[in-house]
Amino acid sequence: MRDPQALKRIEAIYAALEPVMDERMRRQWAAAEAQAYGWGGVRWVGEATHLSPNTIRKGIGELKARADDPGWQMSERVRQEGGGRKRQLEVDPGLQGALEELIDPVTRGDPQSPLRWTCKSTTRLAEELTGHRHPVSASTVGRMLKASGYSLQSNHKTREGTSHPDRNEQFEHINHTVKDFQQRGQPVVSVDTKKKELIGEFRNAGREWQRKGEPVQVLIHDFMDKDLGKAIPYGVYDVSANQGWVSVGIDHDTAEFAAQAIRRWWHKMGMKCHRQARELLITADGGGSHGSRSRLWKVALQGLADHLGIPVHVCHFPPGTSKWNKIEHRMFSHITQNWRGRPLVSHEVIVNLIATTSTQQGLTIQAELDSAAYPTGLKISDHELAAVNLKRADFHGDWNYRVLPLHKKK
Repeated sequence: MRDPQALKRIEAIYAALEPVMDERMRRQWAAAEAQAYGWGGVRWVGEATHLSPNTIRKGIGELKARADDPGWQMSERVRQEGGGRKRQLEVDPGLQGALEELIDPVTRGDPQSPLRWTCKSTTRLAEELTGHRHPVSASTVGRMLKASGYSLQSNHKTREGTSHPDRNEQFEHINHTVKDFQQRGQPVVSVDTKKKELIGEFRNAGREWQRKGEPVQVLIHDFMDKDLGKAIPYGVYDVSANQGWVSVGIDHDTAEFAAQAIRRWWHKMGMKCHRQARELLITADGGGSHGSRSRLWKVALQGLADHLGIPVHVCHFPPGTSKWNKIEHRMFSHITQNWRGRPLVSHEVIVNLIATTSTQQGLTIQAELDSAAYPTGLKISDHELAAVNLKRADFHGDWNYRVLPLHKKK
């Protein structure tokens, strides 16, 4: 069984000793650790040290030979520092990027899990990489996938509806559009509403360290407190900058609330990172407050485009694929982990817990309470919709479109 604490210990010890160990000592030390770990030791020690399983097994054979024959002497000479075959990533620096390009458009997974997985086999990926002038073996591809956070997973119930016939084409369209914006240095954001949270002493899933026998006491039933209400976190994730913004609403999740959250992100974070921005790309789910069929969303986008003074492009994910939005597994999952096991007793607590969420990959998040009222049931007439300066794309104009400013920003 995988023991995270043991792996961290092995990783720390190896980092301290690796500079003073030669090749032989490294594999024999790793072999001793693998034997002490028990079942699965070769695999987990290899993960912690990045040594090949074959190298560790060779070390185990040497330790066994020494134990069976105390007079046993090793005839193999130790190679000079830097000797031996180079790792494929050292020989081909573009290999990792090429692998990510093959996987990303078809990556699937549950955003609540820190692991990602790919539906392409390592053999098939190796063949495609080799065909693109990145010769590599299937086993090397497997090690690269594991190092990047991928793993083989069984099927899970994450589908939200029937599969649209143009789903794959829309994924490719979104991927191409995002790359085009990034190559031109234009901002790309992924937006969504996180699960609404009740405010008060309610149970929150997960565990955190407490003294034995002294868990945090919470209410048995989850009935909303009318005085405290609920929190509606609407997130904006900057795909290129790896930064996020969350507006915590207290009223309703409407298109006006969503557009206001994007506007706040722009003034608090976006305009500082993208001073040369001439347009903005938003990737969003197909439903909810920013749904592809929402008239109010189109009108709210017109107000946003007029306020920013730049065209606002939108690409919606196909029906049933909302969990594959970047913001889900790159930002929301980390927020959930950060406040696990803690009762969300006030809006202030929620804002602070969101704002202190970060990752080793450099994710930073800012959050702010939005106490404004956003009434529901607003009807948009045909005349109001026709006034929106909306330009639909040739491919699925209902999913892909842009809203141009009606006037220049003053």
